[in-house]
Amino acid sequence: MVGSSHETLHRIFQKDPALLTRALQSVLHIPFPEPRDFAAMNVDLTEIEPVERRVDTLLRAETDEGTYLLVVESQGQPDARKRGSWAYYLSYLIEKYRCEPVLIVVTQSSATARWAAKPIHFGVRGCPSLTVRPFVLGPDNVPVIADEREAERDVPLAVLSAMTHGRGPRAAAILEPLAAALRTIDTDSAAVFVQFVDSCLADPQAQQMWRDLMTAMQYFWRHPLAEQVREEGREKGREEGREEGRAQERAATILRNLQWRGIDVPDSVRERVLSSTDMEELGSWLDRSYQVTDARKLFADGS
Repeated sequence: MVGSSHETLHRIFQKDPALLTRALQSVLHIPFPEPRDFAAMNVDLTEIEPVERRVDTLLRAETDEGTYLLVVESQGQPDARKRGSWAYYLSYLIEKYRCEPVLIVVTQSSATARWAAKPIHFGVRGCPSLTVRPFVLGPDNVPVIADEREAERDVPLAVLSAMTHGRGPRAAAILEPLAAALRTIDTDSAAVFVQFVDSCLADPQAQQMWRDLMTAMQYFWRHPLAEQVREEGREKGREEGREEGRAQERAATILRNLQWRGIDVPDSVRERVLSSTDMEELGSWLDRSYQVTDARKLFADGS
């Protein structure tokens, strides 16, 4: 199942496609042309038979130099199977769309970044017939944006900074300037970015710091569900019933995921999710909330 940090590391580029070209240009120093327009594309690269293959995020960028297909892959750890699947993705896209594909890998791990950045060669050693060269965004090259003015200049890049450094010791330094910068953009976008950052913070203290900052900035949490999580779940989690508070937070995340993906949530589904206190059950529903197209399909047994 797809984990939440995996999902958000590439979804930020769906939220702000222009961030991807800025990252290519300013972080990786790739002379990528300035796009005139972006379009999200179907991530399903499955052919008629029989293996299903999906990229994480696929964007079409129209530039003065032609059309590019930006393939974004979120990678948690090295995976030898990617050697073949990444080559397949690029070859398939060239054949299907007759456009130039660009592979970008996003990771929170320095070790994974070093692994992913190595060119992948196919054919005779020293004389390959095919070479795949991923471009990698990770904690070693995405800047630590710990200055409020710098965060305000490019809020999505500051969000990406918090996300890619979310498993390291520098995450906490980014959070307060980022929280202030979020006040300068529209609240709907800010609310999405808040969740992206929350899901990528691995250190419990950093995550609690972020949630405390966001609780103080209440207008990001106007939805009644988020209000319930803040007033009931988090307070009980800290003081009275930490397990109950964690269950309520997880339930809220499930419902927010469905809502942000544009999936209608019937009252029966909402009530069942909010009433559950089984963390294993909620964990399964959370994983499914990133994939289902019908909210009722959260419940595998159909009941």
